[in-house]
Amino acid sequence: MLKHGDVWRAIDRLAKERGLSVSGLAKRAGLDPTTFNKSKRTTSEGKLRWPSTESISKILAATDSSLMEFVGYIGASGAGVFRNVPVIGFAQAGAAGYFDDAGYPSGSGWDEIPFPALGDPHAYALEISGDSMEPVLRDGDVVVVSPEASIRRGDRIVIRTRAGEVMVKELRRRTAKQIEIQSLNKSHGERTISLDDVDWIARVVWVSQ
Repeated sequence: MLKHGDVWRAIDRLAKERGLSVSGLAKRAGLDPTTFNKSKRTTSEGKLRWPSTESISKILAATDSSLMEFVGYIGASGAGVFRNVPVIGFAQAGAAGYFDDAGYPSGSGWDEIPFPALGDPHAYALEISGDSMEPVLRDGDVVVVSPEASIRRGDRIVIRTRAGEVMVKELRRRTAKQIEIQSLNKSHGERTISLDDVDWIARVVWVSQ
């Protein structure tokens, strides 16, 4: 199982390999210089916390590093902590036969990519196509989705309607009867969907850009 310390060590190793301090790595990625400081790695109770997936995505982009390279930095202590997850093109996700009634990947036609174990055996990935979600998500980006992850306001989610429409949105509000979502492309505005029209919702836990 992937541990907090494994990920922090990978960040340290990535910075070292690029000849940077962790503060310098954060600055290069456009983050607050203190993002990866030792004091930011623990809670007020002294327990290790997870670095955000967004911050990891940004340092990989800033250093032109791949996800597999980052996994390699986890080192021997992280051996066996990643597995292959199924991946399909975004356009395919709306077609029949790729998901079961619970929103878990099923059927054939899926490819695979290696990814650190999430503790969710049903995690999968979607490859973005088109420019409708720019500038947040671009053509060719990959989002990793966890159907079993809890969802909170402000999270990026994948939502599929009973009509077969699949979208990546930001969750604004959820009530007992409807869900309010914000497009990643701000020019498209907000949208409200009745929960009766929703097939399933799952949280985006990683964006590889």
